[in-house]
Amino acid sequence: MQIRKGKPEDVSAALQLIKELAEFEKAPEQVTNTEAQMLEDGFGKNPVFRMLVAETEEGIIGIAIYFLKYSTWKGKGIYLDDIVVNEKFRGQGVGKKLFEAVKAEAIEEGCKQLHWQVLDWNEKAIHFYKKLNSEFDAEWINCKLHFN
Repeated sequence: MQIRKGKPEDVSAALQLIKELAEFEKAPEQVTNTEAQMLEDGFGKNPVFRMLVAETEEGIIGIAIYFLKYSTWKGKGIYLDDIVVNEKFRGQGVGKKLFEAVKAEAIEEGCKQLHWQVLDWNEKAIHFYKKLNSEFDAEWINCKLHFN
């Protein structure tokens, strides 16, 4: 298995993994993103996300989607939006390798923090992040607005 930067031709496989994640999270109807939108958003004139892929001879088996963020108190950081590993390959260290690759990108870019979220019921993911000595923050409340 190799971890590498995503390319436009990886978008189709990435979107399939995103849909697989939505099924796991019992919200498949909430995925409205398209390949065309991901191509524009990740590889167009003004990319807003980056992607790493985990690839074997079987193809792309995992992805990490992330983007730069900024903290007025700490400076530059990375927000890890999702790590998705094909169900067949979970428990084999793919997620850890993707996480470590994003962490390495953050350090290489001089980022001060790496942020992400985990659903409170996703015990396997919580356990995974605890093994990495992650800090869990119950003080902050997530907020969002929807525009469609």
